[in-house]
Amino acid sequence: MSEPQVTSSALDEETARADLYGLLAPLYYAAPTPELLAALQAAATQAPAEGSFLEAPWRALVHTAQAMDVAEIAAEHEALFGGLGKPEVYLFGSHYLSGFLNERPLALLRQDLAALGLARDETLPDTEDHFACVCEVMRYLIAGDDVAVSNLSRQRTFFAVHVQPWAFKLCDALAAHERARFYAALAGLTRAFMEVEQQGFDMLD
Repeated sequence: MSEPQVTSSALDEETARADLYGLLAPLYYAAPTPELLAALQAAATQAPAEGSFLEAPWRALVHTAQAMDVAEIAAEHEALFGGLGKPEVYLFGSHYLSGFLNERPLALLRQDLAALGLARDETLPDTEDHFACVCEVMRYLIAGDDVAVSNLSRQRTFFAVHVQPWAFKLCDALAAHERARFYAALAGLTRAFMEVEQQGFDMLD
């Protein structure tokens, strides 16, 4: 994954939507690199539009990042999502949608990704229903160059089928976990962003 841009400005614009998905993806996939954490710690916390729905959760994430270092966040990521056997918190859609990993939701996701001309990087160990992966797909559907694929209609469909049905459950699991600090703050921003996305797509009807 490429290093994302960290910005808190103009979060309601298309480029900023893509940037935010592009920030969520690597933060869920792995602990932040020193460079990414430094950028997050130095990010502005005031939204350009007063009363922005994302301003408070964004500020909470930045302040939490400022209070932690790379090693602390890496340890938290490992405690929540890593280890042998069952993780404390699952990052895979199939778990939330079916109760099991590698089930029908993953097969349906693979079909839809193939229809979009997308395929899993075989060098990556995780399946396509990892939350980082669906965030990357959303970023591509917003910012990609092929307008036949990267358009609002495709975004709405993919979000409704493969993101919205379980993203809030993931956020709830992180918010409730006693060991989550950085990732509880990230879940707060994620939930707020998912709500904005859902409302935006609903307005298209």
